[in-house]
Amino acid sequence: MRVLVVSAPLVGHVFPLVPLAVALRDAGHDVLLATGGGGLAAADAGLPVHDVAPGFDFGRIALRVLPRHPFVARAELAGTAGTRGAGLLFGALNDQLTDPVVALATRWHPDLVLHEPFAVAGAVAAARLGVPAVRQENALFDGRDLVRATTARLGAALRRHGLTELPPPAAALAVAPPSVTTQDGWPMRYTSFVGGGELPAWLREPGDRPRILVTRSTLTGPGDRGPMPAVVAAAAQVDAEIVLVRPDHRSTRALPGNVRVVDWIPLDEALPATAALVHHGGAGSVFGALAAGLPQLATVGPGDRRHNAELVARRGAGLALRSRDITPRTLTRLLTDDGLRTAAGQVGREIAAMPPPSELVARLAALV
Repeated sequence: MRVLVVSAPLVGHVFPLVPLAVALRDAGHDVLLATGGGGLAAADAGLPVHDVAPGFDFGRIALRVLPRHPFVARAELAGTAGTRGAGLLFGALNDQLTDPVVALATRWHPDLVLHEPFAVAGAVAAARLGVPAVRQENALFDGRDLVRATTARLGAALRRHGLTELPPPAAALAVAPPSVTTQDGWPMRYTSFVGGGELPAWLREPGDRPRILVTRSTLTGPGDRGPMPAVVAAAAQVDAEIVLVRPDHRSTRALPGNVRVVDWIPLDEALPATAALVHHGGAGSVFGALAAGLPQLATVGPGDRRHNAELVARRGAGLALRSRDITPRTLTRLLTDDGLRTAAGQVGREIAAMPPPSELVARLAALV
């Protein structure tokens, strides 16, 4: 079976698709990943990758699209736009992706197209070739809503390829733990490729004090510096070892004695020796902490970050705060609140009970 995997050209979108793509490859199927930008780093997993977005610049798309829709833009920056902002931004992106993806699929002749909800160009290619399309979730929204919002901006691209609408997928893969949010499709355990980097030996074992890892987004935008500056400002009054992962230079000025800095690391390998995770509210970070059963502090921010953080807080598995509201007290609570730790552990066990990607391979093959 030949499987074309299609993703938006962004690290946080591509990496969650890699484990299933690798499982398909390891089962003897031919796999080709179509993406671009930072997503080309998925080649480090040993997968063949085709660049369908040369010169990709997401910031340029945002600057072109959002000023035409000021009310949605304002809501998107506040994190209250729901799927409307994603529909505008990823609709414009998929308008650029559709022709290259269809051209690639026409040359390569896949038997199945696997795509994420922000990459409906894959569904267009599958419909054009008459092969099954499968949607794999990689966010905490309902993928059906994301596909509808994005496809609503693709009228001309659909018509170029002889379509008036997208047919429903042959299947969908739901990765969110049901106690956090409900998604449509076959359940599959969330895992993600973590890219390069080596884990220092001292991060493999718990330290003398509880450890808080602090990460930031692989994609930043206006008005969002993430939680690191606020954590650094509070750190001296927190009885913990605080580790900043890939900080920008502004976050490393005059660090307190209990703050350390590391470059890109395989985060999943560091989490078992960690007491809590503080991050920007991205879906990958939320899923990573949930899968590890760790309490997390997710900052509310632009795009889907408010939505993600509030889901975590509603489940009781962490805190949802604005960056400026991070204080020594909130960081201490993250380490000492038994309710947060219990709920996070429950979700971690829930995720562990979901089928791993390798168990979905046969079901996908049966669609062809």
